[in-house]
Amino acid sequence: MSAFISYAPGHFVPPGRPLRFGVESSAEGGSVQWLLKRNCSLAPAQLLTFYASLCIVSVAIAVLCWREGATLVMPFAGIELLAVGSALLAYARHAADRETIFLQGAALTVERTSGSRTERVAFAPQWVRVEPKSSDRSLIELSGQGNRVSIGRFVRPELRRLLADELRWALRRWHGRHPGAPAAAQEFLN
Repeated sequence: MSAFISYAPGHFVPPGRPLRFGVESSAEGGSVQWLLKRNCSLAPAQLLTFYASLCIVSVAIAVLCWREGATLVMPFAGIELLAVGSALLAYARHAADRETIFLQGAALTVERTSGSRTERVAFAPQWVRVEPKSSDRSLIELSGQGNRVSIGRFVRPELRRLLADELRWALRRWHGRHPGAPAAAQEFLN
């Protein structure tokens, strides 16, 4: 996430306040969306502009050296540009990585994108369990109905507990809005 308001670690999300990580929509019975993404310094278009300018300067210097008799500068400039281009390609490939969580209607959907792969897992909100994987600063694990997914890779470790508390709060609120959900499901929300 790119912008945070600083709270003390372990601070519980109060029920009456706006969501910190998520965005709530009042349309269609109320839905909540959390978008957790990598904080990237350069957008893909800026990255391409930077690489093109680097190539122009490097090739211009290599051409000047070639004309002055230093013929080995050109192949090394090519190798250098190839190596930098490969590193920037690896960076750009994961620049758009993200985790999107939707709580809408009768489903809690988690969509994780890493590179060109997208993984989608759906849960019935009344049966979702939200817990840290191993400690308060570890990834958050959502489980239910035989499905399990870890989220929170793009949230600072000290803020993951706040995200987990916010998810639990939204699920409790969903349960309150949908009285037809089984009462036994309440134990899984804690």
